[in-house]
Amino acid sequence: MRGSLNWIDILEKCERVSEDTIEQAMEFPSSSSSSIFSSRAADDTVFYAIYPDSPTTITTATLQSLHLQILEIVHPFTADYIWQHQPFTLSVSTPPNPSCPCSSSHLPHLHGHLRFGDNLDDEWFTVFLLFHISLHFPSLSIRLWDSDGDFLLIEAAFHLPRWLNPDTSHNRLFLRSGNLHIVPKSHLPSPSLLDSLHFIVNSPSQSLAPDPVQRAIKNRIKDYPDKARLNMHKVRVRVPVSVAQVLKHEPCFISLAVEGFYDRDIDTMKFAARMERFLERGKEEELVRVSVKMSRAMYAQLAQQRFQAPKCYPDMPNRSEREGYVEAELGMKIACGFEMMYQQRKRDGAEGKGSTWEAFKKSLENSGYFQGLVPGSSEYQRLMQNAQEYYRNTSLHSRASDLMNAPVRRIDEILALPHSADDFKNQVVPPSDDDSWLYNGEEDLNSALMERQKEMELYDLKHKKKGKAKDVQDTAVSSGSNADGFDPGDIAKTMQAFVHKMSSYKGAEAPEDRNKEVDLDVDQFIKEMESIMKHPGAEVGNSKIEEGSSSDLDFDDSDESDMAESAEDNEAGEDTFLQSYSDAMNEELKATTLQRSFVRANEQISKDEGTSNASENMDEEFSPVDVDVNLVKSFLDSFSSQQGLPGPASNLLGLMGLQLPQDAKKGK
Repeated sequence: MRGSLNWIDILEKCERVSEDTIEQAMEFPSSSSSSIFSSRAADDTVFYAIYPDSPTTITTATLQSLHLQILEIVHPFTADYIWQHQPFTLSVSTPPNPSCPCSSSHLPHLHGHLRFGDNLDDEWFTVFLLFHISLHFPSLSIRLWDSDGDFLLIEAAFHLPRWLNPDTSHNRLFLRSGNLHIVPKSHLPSPSLLDSLHFIVNSPSQSLAPDPVQRAIKNRIKDYPDKARLNMHKVRVRVPVSVAQVLKHEPCFISLAVEGFYDRDIDTMKFAARMERFLERGKEEELVRVSVKMSRAMYAQLAQQRFQAPKCYPDMPNRSEREGYVEAELGMKIACGFEMMYQQRKRDGAEGKGSTWEAFKKSLENSGYFQGLVPGSSEYQRLMQNAQEYYRNTSLHSRASDLMNAPVRRIDEILALPHSADDFKNQVVPPSDDDSWLYNGEEDLNSALMERQKEMELYDLKHKKKGKAKDVQDTAVSSGSNADGFDPGDIAKTMQAFVHKMSSYKGAEAPEDRNKEVDLDVDQFIKEMESIMKHPGAEVGNSKIEEGSSSDLDFDDSDESDMAESAEDNEAGEDTFLQSYSDAMNEELKATTLQRSFVRANEQISKDEGTSNASENMDEEFSPVDVDVNLVKSFLDSFSSQQGLPGPASNLLGLMGLQLPQDAKKGK
């Protein structure tokens, strides 16, 4: 029986194996896993780790004390700041800690992560905070990265040394004493984290990043913390009393409401249709006016989306009342976001659903727990129920449930306090901030683009100057080797070899190719074609096809003489027609400039012998075209027009195995 497998043993094994992975997914979502708080992929997260000097000897008590000191330093900047998804936090990590995302679980340190979502300012505000921490604690080395890797190097890409790239930057980038440090490759070709930490502590002057790199990073954060305050947007809205009560006690919960609204799906919209938690009295619920502070990104996510109010929602002002309608509509979106967030977290926490359950179920599938059964079958459902029951009794479920239900419990506590609409009446509510930035950002965008353009121009100018000396050397080498060793006749010879190369339906075979030859009887093929076309006197190899011959085609003897006579008549007529057609065409072309489009054979003769009647001969009739000379001339003209860039001439000649020398006179 398939169900005889001891599934309890498998469940226990999967819990032990996946516990660290699940814990890491909960605390440090990566680009390949989803956040426990959202169905969206957490590829918008910045990670950071703080290492004290002599990390191998530091104690847990010292780390905890350092932790409190750092939070005290950053508190004045973060006290009134509304983060997009989660605040700046730090955790103490002591070995062993497999859940740490920075591959340094063997070193005591502080670490944290912050999901910035669509608000990139959160990420750069975090960078500013880390620089500020490194200034106040000179004995700390700080490493930070996001889903793109060492994103600080991306910001300073135009000023980095050539050896530094995403493949060589691992364990090399640190913040220390308010500066950026890059461990040089010349001293540590493949550094470990501990090696790099020792190096920047013992040789800070050798790891200090160049001034242009420092300026590029510091210019990016120079406007903080003022820019962080500017990123806040206050707006006046009309919301149900319950929503106003929650925002009064927990203003930061606005980020949860906006996330719930912005990431809504069909299931969560069903919660908004009923509004059971925040509209207990339905349409009779009174709307009150409050001021809400949020980030500009949150405001854009609310204002730029169309959303119809649920049928149970209280009546809103008419559209003719422009100001009142905008306030009520924005408040309705916030209220629906709160409802969707609240109900989803409550459901997932109670049912054990969410990212932790998905990770646990994935580990079961990988271990063969479901034995290849078809999802939905009775045996599959029985195993699934057993797994869910086991999961609800594990510590994984309890921890995930606590995290998911934390905002739910806090909202229940706030709404349990006495509150009414009178608490929010007769209050002076300031008007909304100007939101013209949402619609008039073209100037800021152009300014940012122009700044990048200047960086690119300076970068190109610097490298062009460096390349001039190299170009002079390359020209000398080219004139001494390529020019002397290059024969233009090679182009014609190689092209002729290419034209006469037998190729197949798979494509042309260049002379330098080593592709397998096509299995084709060429002689037989030409014989068959000539017998059909009735073209006499063509030689194939050493054999000559006689006039009127039918080659290997089988005809009756009685028809051969008739066919031969007919062929002779046809050929005579065709020759007469072709000659007349050629003469007429030449007469037409004499009045055009076509004769000057090609180099002709008698032009070469006239140049060699000094004759003066070449032009007269050209007027009388068209002279034969010198194919080789025209071929070489066309190739050289095309190659020159490329100006050293890739093009058809250089690509085709490269396929042939030829390389033309650069024009040393160009640009003089």
